[in-house]
Amino acid sequence: MPNSPWSHSRAAGVADDIDFEIKGQELQFVEIELDPGESAVAEAGAFVWKDASVEMTTVFGDGSGSQSGGGGLMSALVGAGKRLLTGESLFTTLFTHRGSGKARVAFAAPTPGAILPLKLSDYGGTLICQKDAFLAAAKGVSIGIAFQRRVMTGLFGGEGFIMQKLDGDGWVFVQMGGTVTERTLGPGEVLHVDTGCLAAYTPSVEFDLEMVRGVKSIVFGGEGLFFARLRGPGKVWIQSLPFSRLAGRVIAVAGPGGGQNRGEGSVLGGLGDLIGGNH
Repeated sequence: MPNSPWSHSRAAGVADDIDFEIKGQELQFVEIELDPGESAVAEAGAFVWKDASVEMTTVFGDGSGSQSGGGGLMSALVGAGKRLLTGESLFTTLFTHRGSGKARVAFAAPTPGAILPLKLSDYGGTLICQKDAFLAAAKGVSIGIAFQRRVMTGLFGGEGFIMQKLDGDGWVFVQMGGTVTERTLGPGEVLHVDTGCLAAYTPSVEFDLEMVRGVKSIVFGGEGLFFARLRGPGKVWIQSLPFSRLAGRVIAVAGPGGGQNRGEGSVLGGLGDLIGGNH
């Protein structure tokens, strides 16, 4: 983020021009400031508060096809269908400032971690991220799907098989669990990441799965059978605590039969619970 707490996109483009501020540490929320007529779109359930002049409307799909009266019903149906394939709701919520002066609306991340503001025009207009990463955006950003085309990824990709694709030139706010780090990969540079910890990457990065080598690593390592192999050039964002891992830890300590204690992909998860004294 820039040095000043309020950040502003001054370049004219398709998406609405919005100001924003990220507040909080581990449990963050983003406060968006709108000029008259400007809009922001958010995931259902992300809303925290708004000024009275901000009108809240439920829209079919991501709301991008409704700008300037374009798109029509077919565009809305396509947008809604894409969201359904990523496991999200058919609807998003559109917040539009209908008054004068400035007005604000705030959205919160549902899990501990960070809200990352990214200007899509700075990354070639497209960002690929985990299917539950999208939180909010300036109106005009399109929320679609990105299928992994490689056979290995399609068969065993799990969390990384169907991802969200964010298109446009405006600000998007993506939620990532735990601590977030950004890596810039050079041409041909390869990075191995847990499939759940891969939060987002630019389309120039080549994504595939690679099997963990060695029987001992697979059986006793406490990790999954595969990890994501990312080949540059491009940018990659990594999260330290994906929601699936957090949920697994909560279930593990919830009581008898609650789940695995560690290593979501370990074939000896049950045995590990016995050794660790969790039963």
